[in-house]
Amino acid sequence: MLTDTASSKVTAAHLARTALLYVRQSSLKQVLHNTESAIRQYDLRGKAIALGWAADQITVIDIDQGHSGASAAGREGFQQMVAEVSLGRAGIVLGLECSRLARNNADWHQLLEICAMTGTLICDEDGLYDPRAFNDRLVRHEVLRDRTEVKDHRRRAIAVVR
Repeated sequence: MLTDTASSKVTAAHLARTALLYVRQSSLKQVLHNTESAIRQYDLRGKAIALGWAADQITVIDIDQGHSGASAAGREGFQQMVAEVSLGRAGIVLGLECSRLARNNADWHQLLEICAMTGTLICDEDGLYDPRAFNDRLVRHEVLRDRTEVKDHRRRAIAVVR
């Protein structure tokens, strides 16, 4: 269910552009065995439709299946998405969680900045974000920082156990 606040972020200018749905799982094992995640990712089409995009305006980018999000290098789909956003062709980028878009801080911040410059919204299961809005940028930054801190904590814990 979408809140009034979320749907009020979507303008006619956003709806005039394409909705990009980015689908990715990190390994072939996940692609083969974690089908629930794939279903949840593809189901985000419904969120784009609920926000006002027509079904034929939604482009699914799923060619990075089985590729880690650790770097944009070698992820043709991620690069395609960044190019479309950079050219101002995307009104919204959707992903199951923002961390599906980029696991690397540099890649994430690049995408966030380009979305802000082109007025492209970002949407995941948790909400709809306008990277031009200070509060939305703050929320997304905190999520990324927390995720990075957890990953660093895990690495240190594993190093201690070894």
